[in-house]
Amino acid sequence: MMRIQVLGAAQQVTGSCYVVEVDGMRIMVDCGLFQEREYAVRNWKPFPVYPGKIDFVLLTHSHLDHAGLLPKLVREGFSGPVITTSASQDLIEIVLLDSARIQEEDAAYKRKRHKKEGRKGPHPEIPLYTVEDAEKCLPLIRPVRYGEDVALNGNVTARFHDAGHILGAAMIELEYRKNGTTRRLVFSGDIGQWDKPLVNDPSVFRQADYIVMESTYGNRDHDAPEDVENQLCDAINQTVKAGGNVVIPTFAIERAQELMYHLSRLVRENRIPYLMMFLDSPMAVDVTDVFLGHREDLDEETHALFREGEPPFRFPGLKLVRSVAESKAINSLRGSCVIMAGSGMCTGGRIKHHLKQNIARSESLVLFVGYQARGTLGRLIVEGMEEVRIHGQHYPIRASIRQIQGFSAHADRTALLKWLGFLETEPKKVILTHGEEGAIRSLAQAIRETKGWEVVVPGYLETIELE
Repeated sequence: MMRIQVLGAAQQVTGSCYVVEVDGMRIMVDCGLFQEREYAVRNWKPFPVYPGKIDFVLLTHSHLDHAGLLPKLVREGFSGPVITTSASQDLIEIVLLDSARIQEEDAAYKRKRHKKEGRKGPHPEIPLYTVEDAEKCLPLIRPVRYGEDVALNGNVTARFHDAGHILGAAMIELEYRKNGTTRRLVFSGDIGQWDKPLVNDPSVFRQADYIVMESTYGNRDHDAPEDVENQLCDAINQTVKAGGNVVIPTFAIERAQELMYHLSRLVRENRIPYLMMFLDSPMAVDVTDVFLGHREDLDEETHALFREGEPPFRFPGLKLVRSVAESKAINSLRGSCVIMAGSGMCTGGRIKHHLKQNIARSESLVLFVGYQARGTLGRLIVEGMEEVRIHGQHYPIRASIRQIQGFSAHADRTALLKWLGFLETEPKKVILTHGEEGAIRSLAQAIRETKGWEVVVPGYLETIELE
């Protein structure tokens, strides 16, 4: 008997976490942070499954919504192996330590502000976890290669396959053999797009008995890939003509590097004027170093750029910013510039400071190039709010607001159906997670209509019995 309990990403995008019970073991796949404001309280609750009873943690990739609660899991009793790819191991160290520092800084800031205002906030004024908690996770991580068989016991094997989502991202295949019968359970993780720069195309499967599949963009398609660069070019040129800055909330992993890839092409082809471009994110700078250290996981097109002496992460006008002093100095510059800063959903980090300086300027542009989860500051801006609250102060939105969908590291509706289309046998169940209700229900209907397969849309904490 196998069963899966869904501990997150159930009809929502963040908090991916599943516990598989099989052959006397409990295997946790992903341990993600809840990032939507309405679900943030779940981060503070005890894990529904006692961490000390979990035998293994398998991580699909390093994004916070898939790995961000690992320090809390370890603090509350987990001490087993954390298995992921080598590139993800390097990225997870950066991500968790950065997240822990932000947790500590935010808690200190809230204590100070709430004391000044004489009130208490909805969440404790203590960090969800500390840098010390994050550091205790790192010795537990065991790196594996794509395609390598990892024996969890005599009957259960795990394999990691390239997801084409971000550097090191994986789809996880669990194979259970007993009494002459084999069952395969595939966790898609976050499925990447085909023909994207930097990373390889997503892996596909010919056979799977059960599939736990993401559905982030299950109800819409992205812009055509060739349009992405054109839209970026137009956005920059129009803003420079108006005399403003282009402010881009940027995810440190993959999105920052993909942006640099496209900007380097625009600069070298003289499609945009010379101007300063800042990657104002110490974390994104560190992640870029990891990319350079794991070139074996990059696609052939990117390898060709390095061979030709045109590395995508180095080009005229680009400055990688680490220090606070350098970050503050950006605001004193005259003329237009491009500012890429985290966090990608505007929930924290240096992007908030740049928004404060630019969001009320009609000549500036706030350009979104990634998914904005419900309840985040980024989502509020995209949805047309006239005023936003940043660091306790209200700012009118006068800047132009644009969004380029094609940058997404997630497969769109057509690509998700394409991925399923490689299966040569019908799975017993397709379990859809990691999508808001509209997206997930739309994709479920499309699968039922086009394939005739059984589709399950689980709720939070729901347990699904497998054969």
